[in-house]
Amino acid sequence: MRPKPAGTKLKTVAENRRARYEYSIDEVFDAGIQLTGTEVKSLRFGEGSIAESYAEVRDGEVWLVNSNVPEFSHGNRFNHEPKRPRKLLLKHREIEKLHGGVARQGMTLVPLSIYFNERGKAKVELALAKGKKLHDKRASEKEKDWKREAARILRDRG
Repeated sequence: MRPKPAGTKLKTVAENRRARYEYSIDEVFDAGIQLTGTEVKSLRFGEGSIAESYAEVRDGEVWLVNSNVPEFSHGNRFNHEPKRPRKLLLKHREIEKLHGGVARQGMTLVPLSIYFNERGKAKVELALAKGKKLHDKRASEKEKDWKREAARILRDRG
């Protein structure tokens, strides 16, 4: 896992909030995303959703599937398809690592968020994750509630 310098996310466009509840996150990667002009404009307006999306490795390339970037309102006949698969830009070693995790360990590639970095480039935060069972979800919910309660008690006492 690469260490991320502080303050790299400038503007978060879309976030997959259920991903951390449904999956146990193992490793997180930052990937570039190949977009057309109208897709970038639509994302800059804060439109887009990755709630139902996932990533897959095909022919040595990683693709973001089922993500929704709505058509740009001021676009003309060159507007894009809202749910087309989009290529993710990663280094070859990272692609091999993701492919190995999916093929051998039965893990899933889950997009956590789409954001613009400080240079204005659209990026996808991609996680190598394993699905949680129902009892794991209950345990993590219980732990989260306990941490919240402990923080409340400490805040009230001191």
